[in-house]
Amino acid sequence: MDVRPIDLRRKLEIYRAAGGEGRNLADCPVRDVIANINGKWNSLMMIALAERPHRFGELRRMMPDISQRMLTQTLRDLQRDGYVHREVFPTKPPSVEYSLTDLGRSMFEALNHLLGWAERNHPAVREARQRFDDGEM
Repeated sequence: MDVRPIDLRRKLEIYRAAGGEGRNLADCPVRDVIANINGKWNSLMMIALAERPHRFGELRRMMPDISQRMLTQTLRDLQRDGYVHREVFPTKPPSVEYSLTDLGRSMFEALNHLLGWAERNHPAVREARQRFDDGEM
């Protein structure tokens, strides 16, 4: 895979020029999109939903450390951004199932590369942190 570094300075100059007065880094489309993806539970939710659709209770059992309120909020945030579809089935009581949308699946493809990298490089990152904390860097 050919990955070229991004010329951030040039990209920001172009972005600001295109947006006119009053535009700043907080309005950056990349930051806007990434902000919700990097939430504490969002990547785990995306991993679960990439496998198959899940009901709310299934997701809750898969992530026992998440509160019901946080699970609800995470799903709503992902739904608001267009990554997750919520479907209500007319059963008694009604059942709700969550699945990835096409946009969610395309985002997960990119996220999955980062997740794989993090898993492969976790020991090296922990070692670097330890060396830094020990004053060796």
